[in-house]
Amino acid sequence: MSTPIRRFLSYVFVAALLISSPLRSFAQADHDSVAEEVNAAEHELEHRLEENEEDFNIGEMIMHHIADSHEWEFAHGVVLPLPVILYSPDRGLEVFMSSKFHNNDHEYQGYHLIHGDSEEIVPADESRTVYDLSITKNVASMLLSAIILVLIFGSVASAYNNRKGKAPRGFQSAMEVLILFIRDEVVKPNIGPNYQKYLPYMLTLFFFILVNNLLGLLPGAANVTGNIAITMTLAVITFLIVHFNSNKHYWMHLVKPTGVPLALLPIMIPVEIVGVFMKPFSLMIRLFANMTAGHIILLSLFGLIFIFKSIFVAPVVSAFALFMNFIEIMVAFIQAFIFTLLSAMYIGSAIEDNHEADHGM
Repeated sequence: MSTPIRRFLSYVFVAALLISSPLRSFAQADHDSVAEEVNAAEHELEHRLEENEEDFNIGEMIMHHIADSHEWEFAHGVVLPLPVILYSPDRGLEVFMSSKFHNNDHEYQGYHLIHGDSEEIVPADESRTVYDLSITKNVASMLLSAIILVLIFGSVASAYNNRKGKAPRGFQSAMEVLILFIRDEVVKPNIGPNYQKYLPYMLTLFFFILVNNLLGLLPGAANVTGNIAITMTLAVITFLIVHFNSNKHYWMHLVKPTGVPLALLPIMIPVEIVGVFMKPFSLMIRLFANMTAGHIILLSLFGLIFIFKSIFVAPVVSAFALFMNFIEIMVAFIQAFIFTLLSAMYIGSAIEDNHEADHGM
């Protein structure tokens, strides 16, 4: 090949290299730009998802509504602050409203209000001992239910006094049906001839649980009977009444069950003793679990509206939630009835003279 031709091809090759180099740089830059845009879009999408999760967390919403609190939230933004009552050996008694914690740090006078599965007031100085005696939402709801019960039975008693010898009417008649049902179908058959001694407690137990069950179904209401501390207290009261009034046959049944051979006593005695504590435990768990489960189901249904954010989901969920609310009203009566019935059975088994009966509470 001649020199001019080789020189020409060399020039063409060098020119091609010079032209292709910026094209490759441009293509690489364009690829990098597209990759950056895709990554930015992915990050933005993840950020939006995180924001939505932060804006509405159904688990936190449910726990917020069923847990106890130092304020009563009737609706979003409608809050009633409740009294905070703290006692410590170094400061004595301190009383202020929970609205004092409405600041960025949730702190007031050396105390922190911690929000979690349940609210807790703790001192900033961890070495201090502080007793929280505050009027929480559950306590306020119990006080409200006590006022309602006093007003109801006060009016019923007044109606009986004013209408002696006459048939009951109106609200008095409705309450008489419930009272006679508890007396004749629950207390009498299970406690026996001495039922009158325990009838006031049985009626108080039934109506206290019933009123708090029904109040808990109202929007913004407290979950009193869904609080295990309250159901435990009711079960412990029944436990104490049983054992303070039990007769010798009850105690003998625990240490020497009738008809059990002596060789089996080392096995049966621990079983009987465990049964003593398992029955109040079952009372506590049954009421707590049933009422809490109902609240969680209803709140979960309403939470679906905010999760899907669709106009087509809201009517279906609302209709189903309304149906579940009617079921919960029935459950409120059933749970009050069952707790009272089992309490009457445990008391009756402890005070009856027939030692062959089932003991254990």
